[in-house]
Amino acid sequence: MLKNFWYALEFGAKVQKKPVQVQALGQRLVLFRGPSGKVAALSDLCIHRGGSLAGGWVEDGCVRCPYHGWKYGETGACLEIPANKKGAAIPQKARVDSYPVIERYGFVWVFLGDLPEDKRPPLPHIPEAEQPGWRAVTGEVMWKANYARVCENGVDIAHTPFVHRNSFGNPEHPEIDDYEVKITDWSCESSATLMPPRPKGLWSLLRRKRTPVKATVTVLMPNITRLDLDLGKWRNIIIDSNIPVDERTTRTLFVQYRNFFLGGWADKDARRRVYKIFDEDLPTVQAQRPELLPYDLAAELHLKSDAMGVAYRKLRNKYIDMGWGIDGEKLDRDSGRKASVIPSPHRHDEHVPENAWVVPEVPVARLVKGNGKKQEAV
Repeated sequence: MLKNFWYALEFGAKVQKKPVQVQALGQRLVLFRGPSGKVAALSDLCIHRGGSLAGGWVEDGCVRCPYHGWKYGETGACLEIPANKKGAAIPQKARVDSYPVIERYGFVWVFLGDLPEDKRPPLPHIPEAEQPGWRAVTGEVMWKANYARVCENGVDIAHTPFVHRNSFGNPEHPEIDDYEVKITDWSCESSATLMPPRPKGLWSLLRRKRTPVKATVTVLMPNITRLDLDLGKWRNIIIDSNIPVDERTTRTLFVQYRNFFLGGWADKDARRRVYKIFDEDLPTVQAQRPELLPYDLAAELHLKSDAMGVAYRKLRNKYIDMGWGIDGEKLDRDSGRKASVIPSPHRHDEHVPENAWVVPEVPVARLVKGNGKKQEAV
């Protein structure tokens, strides 16, 4: 798992009058709307007795802990301790980590890390969300699998004729022509031409006969995958935020965009088709071994058709080598006796004393490179 990135952790429409708990990178966070309507994200760990702030309520744009009523503002500072006598000072250490938030493209994006603003990776770009002529449906899926395995599956074209043989895959044409991968600091992308089976149902109104389809797959680091099916005049796009809940659990929030059948009457069928794809992928991905994606590229055999997956692994390893990896297995071992949180940018604010933080940081992964055997917790 990787820190110091923007994560789309929830749909904005789901964060309303009550605090919402989300889990990512082995941590629990609470989302709530402040007095201006802007979403705030705090560590869901009351500094007093470890209560869950998400179990409390929003009051005057703040979140109140349900255990002893401590009240926290958007910056994570405690503003009120009901058990204190009137006029008593609030301890400087009465605060929790607060993380930067951007609400865009229908998602609540939270920056999980402590980098200053000018050092942070860019927010992934989804242009269709801001353009007219697109219809969107949303949903979510839970996997008993590591997020990196889920991401790699989402951009693997070669599995389509087999895993998706009962939907859009065509086992009669499994060959994948050689392709190039475009790589930036924050993404990798490639395109391939597929020969899908004859269209069925509503899709037969668009394509009455079998014709080649251009498929473009993209990874937007660290966990966004995008499948773009170009049908000529029509396009079908599926964007997944594959959230690493912990090392072996992934929560996927998806948005499907289409520039055809723009009425709500087609939404049910569109959503059904997306869930069918996930239902086909789930048993295969959840059965993969090792469960964690190997750090060592030589640990698994790669072919030319795996060029996109190899590019993703190299890009991911780059940030692990920079010290952005999180040791999720150590977190699991320690969770019964001590709590830890991902450091936030507020730990570096000038007005916050350096000794104000008492909750330890999450451990960074320690990797053993080159042996191809160890399942690194990253």
